[in-house]
Amino acid sequence: MTSKAASTFVYVTFIRTTPEQLWSALTSPEFTKQYWFGVHHETDWKAGSSWKLVFPDGRVADTGEIVEIDPPRHMVLRWRNEFRPELKAEGYSRCVIDVEAVGNAAKLTIMHSLDREDSKFIDAVSGGWPRILSNLKSLLETGEVALPS
Repeated sequence: MTSKAASTFVYVTFIRTTPEQLWSALTSPEFTKQYWFGVHHETDWKAGSSWKLVFPDGRVADTGEIVEIDPPRHMVLRWRNEFRPELKAEGYSRCVIDVEAVGNAAKLTIMHSLDREDSKFIDAVSGGWPRILSNLKSLLETGEVALPS
């Protein structure tokens, strides 16, 4: 029996903020729009609830489900791209978000994976997450995003 390898992207950053403030920034639709190029989440942030990312023009970017949630420390999302057919065809990925206090900062770890070798979706998020999270870090620390849309 052969097992297929998973494609995984991991991003770790330290942000001069509290875990609670970081969690709020990750889950507040209005705040998310500021660092995620106008995109926002629609969900009630409860385990088992549906979740989606919506473009500024109302189109759905990504959909999924809240698999696990333990504010302000841990969240697992089931995540599928909806607007690029070749990415949607790969199915659902798993996005694990962990937040922990480290001194006067919060450590944010994002691990996005898909049970498929050479995933085009994971390749796409490996370019997107650094831009989004750089904006988040800059916005929380300075009040301005690093990369305006």
